Amino acid sequence: MSVIALSEKEKKLYTLALGLAVFTILYNLVEGIISTWFGYEDETLTLFGFGVDSFIELISGVGIVHMILRIRYNPEVQRDSFERTALRITGTAFYLLVVGLLMGAGLVIYTGQKPETTFWGVIISSISILVMLGLIYGKRKAGRGLNSEAILADANCTLVCVYMSIILLISSGLYELTGLPYIDAAGTLGLAWFSYKEGKECFEKAASDKYCACDHD
Repeated sequence: MSVIALSEKEKKLYTLALGLAVFTILYNLVEGIISTWFGYEDETLTLFGFGVDSFIELISGVGIVHMILRIRYNPEVQRDSFERTALRITGTAFYLLVVGLLMGAGLVIYTGQKPETTFWGVIISSISILVMLGLIYGKRKAGRGLNSEAILADANCTLVCVYMSIILLISSGLYELTGLPYIDAAGTLGLAWFSYKEGKECFEKAASDKYCACDHD
């Protein structure tokens, strides 16, 4: 492994990027446990599916940590087998989640089952939106400072987590306010759509050296 001479500023930015990646893993672990617990207890499929998605994002986060260490010490090396394997595992998990969410939504619609409450969905999604926006800001700061396409791509792809949190917030909030049936199922279908897109992107990235199909400023 070659040693790259870095300025103090670059070292701090890489430390920031790595710290944010590790924090993302820990946050998704806690979020996943809490969301699946309350989703199961309150019989809200959207919150439960959101929690499962958090566990999948945790797996993805391991690959991101590895990626940051790779570009820190070997910036000239392209995506390696560990990252590609992590992407394939993550993509497969997303596709399995899509199947589960679609089946669950169909069952909810068929039986007319309604959540006991979606209060915790409102709370968890609100916190998640704030945390994810903070992560995006920090990752973009590190990526721009290091002129790193990989870190900027990861920041941009974190926007998907914001979108999924917004879906959870809207569906949970609407149900809590109105109690209308099928809102939870609609939120679940929204999560399924974004999970499908994330799974597809994982396999596309695993098959190429591109970082993120959602690259944009």
